[in-house]
Amino acid sequence: MDSLQHSVVHRLPQSYRRQYALTGCSELQQVPDHAGDDLIGLCLLSHQGEQAWSVMQLIQDALAEIQLDCSVVEWEGEPCLFVAREDEFTTTCRLKNFGVSIAEAFSQPSA
Repeated sequence: MDSLQHSVVHRLPQSYRRQYALTGCSELQQVPDHAGDDLIGLCLLSHQGEQAWSVMQLIQDALAEIQLDCSVVEWEGEPCLFVAREDEFTTTCRLKNFGVSIAEAFSQPSA
């Protein structure tokens, strides 16, 4: 899991419904059944191509260790991790414990 330390994930800005999220995915059955219609997606900013798939598999394994259901599916040509919205905080906490950085958008302060 040491290879996760230099990984950066970004939360996809949209909320995904089960059927909408799967429109561009190769395998429909991979999205967690318990998630219902409320999913969030995480994609890698730090890796691309085959290396991104390997890192996403490590992330999926790290989450499986704590019995958190998730799925890595192809979304717009890149691997994305989908988890139930209710598991978002557990997911990000687990990833941070492995040294994965979570990229967040900056908001403009009001004048």
